[in-house]
Amino acid sequence: MHSILTYCLSNPWLLALMLVLGFVLLVKGADWLVDGASAIARRFGISDLVIGLTVVAFGTSMPEFVVNMVSVAEGSTDLAITNILGSNIINTFVILGVTALIWPVTSQKRSRQYDIPLSILACAMVYVFVRYNVPSEQEPGITRLGGIILLVLFIWFLTNTFRHAKEHPEEAENEAKPLGIGLALLFLFAGLAGLVVGGEMIVKSAVQIATNLGVSEAVIGLTVVALGTSLPELATSAMAAFKHNCDIALGNVIGSNIFNVFFVLGTSAIVHPLPAYTGIQLDAWTAVIGSLLVWIFVMSNKKRQIKRWGGAVLLLVYAAFLTYRLLPYITA
Repeated sequence: MHSILTYCLSNPWLLALMLVLGFVLLVKGADWLVDGASAIARRFGISDLVIGLTVVAFGTSMPEFVVNMVSVAEGSTDLAITNILGSNIINTFVILGVTALIWPVTSQKRSRQYDIPLSILACAMVYVFVRYNVPSEQEPGITRLGGIILLVLFIWFLTNTFRHAKEHPEEAENEAKPLGIGLALLFLFAGLAGLVVGGEMIVKSAVQIATNLGVSEAVIGLTVVALGTSLPELATSAMAAFKHNCDIALGNVIGSNIFNVFFVLGTSAIVHPLPAYTGIQLDAWTAVIGSLLVWIFVMSNKKRQIKRWGGAVLLLVYAAFLTYRLLPYITA
């Protein structure tokens, strides 16, 4: 098995295939896990509201979570941080940008008053941790104490989300498939297997691609890995926009960004401290700017929407950021 893996990593075409297959397994694994776990939860009489806020919400962040766990286990800490910052940047600039360009994205009151400001805070905390070496005197990065702080904020966020959902049950969505217990268990274990195997394939192939191209793991994490884990959200949001039904797109994207930083990055830092890499301040600051622009866009008009021009601005800013980050490797 080890020799087969070594051969795949040494062959460029098989390496690319391995990366794509890893993403397929990761995405489908997350879907199967959510379907199986939701069906089992229903069997135990757990309400759709609770399932939607736990199983489904956590399931959408499983691709990023698994990639991060594999990355820190194998010592690829740069990949762990950039996977999250890159996913948040792509979520905000690309997914919301493309969606708004197709059809204006309406914001809900809770998103404007609570979720968007919290997503700004989440990315700002990453910047503060690495810029001012807070809360530790050790090398810049996200320490275990920093991870604990992020997880405490995540618990606070989840508690407030539950409280809001109970007061506004009409906003909670859960389209769990009705499955028999046997099929539900099969989906659950198949999903877990897909996540683990897919995550392992992605990390190994991403690290090897970075080595072959002579670029840093951080750049691969910001681009290839982050885009791959965000593709399902991009496809879903774009299809909703074509149907003129993207009212919940902004809430889903912002909620995912908060989950990514507070839960995934917090857990990763507790498992293994995440030292800063070259360019992390720019990446964290770009993630902050993305959420800030979204908040400005929705507050700048009476309909509280991201208009088509706002979507175009988000895409142009992302293009400028990506060009700047890749320029040293393009001109080398």
